[in-house]
Amino acid sequence: MYCAGLLRAWPLALRTLQCDSRHGALPQPWLLLRPCQWLVRCPLPCAPCLSCWAGRLASGQTHHLVLLDVELTASPRKSFLTATSLSSADAMSETLRTCYVYLNQTSRSFAAVIQALDGDLRQAVCIFYLVLRALDTVEDDMSIPLEVKVPMLHNFHTYLYLPGWSYSQSKQRDAQVLHDFPSISLEFRSLAKVYQDVIANICHKMGLGMAEFLEKRVQSIKEWDMYCHYVAGLVGIGLSRLFAASEVEEPVVGEDTELANSMGLFLQKTNIIRDYLEDQQEGREFWPHEVWSKYVDKLSDFSRPANLQAALQCLNELVTNALQHVPDVITYLSRLHNQSVFNFCAIPQVMAIATLAACYNNPQVFRGVVKIRKGQAVTLMLEATNMEAVKGMFRQYSGVIRQKVPSAGMSGVGTRQIVQKVEALSQSETELVSHGHLSPIYLSLAMFLVAVSWQYWQTLTHSSEEYRPSQ
Repeated sequence: MYCAGLLRAWPLALRTLQCDSRHGALPQPWLLLRPCQWLVRCPLPCAPCLSCWAGRLASGQTHHLVLLDVELTASPRKSFLTATSLSSADAMSETLRTCYVYLNQTSRSFAAVIQALDGDLRQAVCIFYLVLRALDTVEDDMSIPLEVKVPMLHNFHTYLYLPGWSYSQSKQRDAQVLHDFPSISLEFRSLAKVYQDVIANICHKMGLGMAEFLEKRVQSIKEWDMYCHYVAGLVGIGLSRLFAASEVEEPVVGEDTELANSMGLFLQKTNIIRDYLEDQQEGREFWPHEVWSKYVDKLSDFSRPANLQAALQCLNELVTNALQHVPDVITYLSRLHNQSVFNFCAIPQVMAIATLAACYNNPQVFRGVVKIRKGQAVTLMLEATNMEAVKGMFRQYSGVIRQKVPSAGMSGVGTRQIVQKVEALSQSETELVSHGHLSPIYLSLAMFLVAVSWQYWQTLTHSSEEYRPSQ
């Protein structure tokens, strides 16, 4: 969905020009800047004008624009995106249409990238997301008594096979996925059995884990890893198994659960670290007691100015812990071959390493919200579509952390060691293409990509709950 930088965006632009020139449409470069109706009028599966596509994305109508399989060029990291006509949306069942509506309503961050996945993987991941969103809504709903909630979490995976099961009592923001769970479960049962087995298995394990931590705070580093496994690592494992089951990725991607788990843990720990103040304000604690108790008596003490140095030392120790997952992340991403899957996986990971670099040794974590600069965020999303670029990002932000390591502090040595390891693993095999002069067509495409990416980023910064349920 996102092209690898402005110069590397040429395949999509070329595909659009080829489409219009073949069918007698507007061949001028400025077609990228104006709305058109060729998405409806052209009978062949050609790429529509990009402003049409962007307009539908901005209006939340992306479920009407179904992407076909990626046409790979000689390089596995370059591809042409194609799109079906609106008639493809008409072929959807009513319940599947409803599921895509719920996806757009509940997943402000991931709706677009999920719908950019290839083939039947798109539907499987959509349903997987909605099932886990429904499970998470049960866990989050504090109005449900524990004697009711615990059995629901334990048995939630069985509701997938009960056509009439729903829960109408929830008042949570995303309660519609529980109220209309029959639509989700119906589409779940329409999936291939290999997809059903993955989704039901992950749902079962996650429900058990959520129930375990309902009245339990994270104590040790081991428990921190286990909590993050339940709420994020299992998602990584489930997605990896879906990628492999769809055959767009090699079986090893689904079999190596350790790497897949690390993908989830890296994202989850980054969110937990960044969201210290927000969680404190809402009465949640996710920082492990084993670490913060070395510095203060209560986790809330870190927000007091007198404890700033202790707070920074604890923060840096947790960032160092999270960085231990980066070697696995690099290995995992290097195994991916499908462009849509690579984009889906890589963008959150580079955003995470950039966020950790911004948080490291930063007092603002305890005073407000640490955010990546807007231009920086857009650049990351535009560029994170090939392994060499992603390695460069990990190397860049690891270097930022290395330069910020204070001379004092218990974790400094460990931080330098893991940063050096990451920098070594992320050494580029070839120099990245430099950005030169851009023609008008590239500038047009760049403006479109920036608009789409910025919409994605605006919601991403406000959606940590999509990675992590509250206790």
